[in-house]
Amino acid sequence: QTPSALLCPHRLPSRGSLRLFGLLFDIDGVLVRGRMPIPAARKAFEKLVDSQGQFVVPLVFVTNAGNCLRQTKADQLSHILGVPVNQVIMSHSPLRMFKKFHDKCVLVSGQGPVLEIAKNLGFKNVVSIDMLRESYPLLDMVDHNRRPKLLPIRWETNLQLIVDVLLTNGNLSSVHQIQKMPHLPLLACNMDLMWMAEAHSPRFGHGTFLVCLENIYKKITGKDLKYEALMGKPSELTYHFAEYLIRSQAMQRQWKLPITSLYAIGDNLMTDIYGANLYNRYLEERVARKNPKAIAKMAAVTGSTTAVPQEEEEIDNLRESKLALPAATSCKSVLVCTGVYNPKAGVPSDANHCIKETVFHGHRDFRFDPALVEPGNIVQDVADAVDLIFEQEKFVPK
Repeated sequence: QTPSALLCPHRLPSRGSLRLFGLLFDIDGVLVRGRMPIPAARKAFEKLVDSQGQFVVPLVFVTNAGNCLRQTKADQLSHILGVPVNQVIMSHSPLRMFKKFHDKCVLVSGQGPVLEIAKNLGFKNVVSIDMLRESYPLLDMVDHNRRPKLLPIRWETNLQLIVDVLLTNGNLSSVHQIQKMPHLPLLACNMDLMWMAEAHSPRFGHGTFLVCLENIYKKITGKDLKYEALMGKPSELTYHFAEYLIRSQAMQRQWKLPITSLYAIGDNLMTDIYGANLYNRYLEERVARKNPKAIAKMAAVTGSTTAVPQEEEEIDNLRESKLALPAATSCKSVLVCTGVYNPKAGVPSDANHCIKETVFHGHRDFRFDPALVEPGNIVQDVADAVDLIFEQEKFVPK
C-alpha cells in the first residue's frame, strides 16, 4: 500500500498485518488536571491523528464527569488537544437507554445545567433541587442570607431533599414514612470517591456524595438504600456503551470489523482499572452469562446486580439502542501515574506487579477483588500508554 492510501480520511486499507483496536481514554488525570492539559496528552494525540486531522484508530473518551452537556465536554477537549473530538461518554450518557423513566417525573440532583442535561438525555418531566427548594422552602434549612453571589453546590440541601423525596414517596406535603418500602427508583451516575484537579491531592468526587446519602438513609431508616442502576465507571454498562461507539466509529470510517481488542487508559484503580477489568471478565463470560448461575457469579464479584441492568425491559433498551452483544473479546487496562495514582517511588519496573490496597475506595455495591484492581500495564503518562499499545498491536501509523 502507498502512503497516500494510508492517509485517506475515509478508509484504512484492510490487510493481514493491520489489526485495528479501540482506545478508551479517561480524561481527568490522564489528559487534563482541572482545566490544565497534561503535557503528554498533545504528544500522544500527535500519534493518533493523520495529516488530515483524522484519527488513525477508533477511540472514545470516557469520563465520570457529569456537570455539562456531552457536546460541551467534546468542544473543551478539542480545544485542549488540538484535534476534533466527538465521541465522548459522560457519566450520565447511558441514561439515554433508560427509556422507561423518560416520561416520568424525575428529580435531578447534580452540578451544571442539570435541567438541560436531563432533557438532552430524553427526560421530559424534570424537577431540579432548586425548583423543589423554592416550592417547599421550609424543607431547606440552609441560611439563604449567607449565600454568595455565585451559588456553591450545597450538599446538605441536596441530601435533605433527596431523603425527603425517598421517605415521602414523592409527596413532600406528607410526613416521612420510614417503613415505606421499596422507595422510589434511584439512578446514580459517577461513583468516583475522589478525582484529580489542579490541587496536589485528590478532591472529593460524586462517590463521596453517594456515601453520605447511603449512610444518612440507613441511619434514619435502618435499611440499605437501593439503586435501580449505577452508571459511570466502573459500571459494565458504561464500557458496553463505549464499545458500541467504537464499533459505530469504525463502521462510519469503513474500517475492517470486528474490533476485538479494547484498551482502557486511566489513572484511578477503583474506577478505570476496576471497570476495564470487570468488562474484560464480562467479555470472557458473555456467552455463559445467559445462564442464571453465571449471572449469580458476576453478582458475587461486584456485590450487586445493580452494576448492570438485569431487568428484561432494560435489556430490551440495550437492543433498541443497537448495542446488542459486544464484538470485542478483550478489554485491557493501562494505568498512568499523572492523576489519582501517582506513586512517589516512580513507576514499578514490573508491569504485572500486584498493587495492594488496604482501603477499598470503590462503591459499596462493588466488592473488592484484588484481580480487578490489577492493571495490565503501568506507564508514566498517556503518551507512554499509546506507545505501549502501538507496540503490543504492532501498529505503525503512516
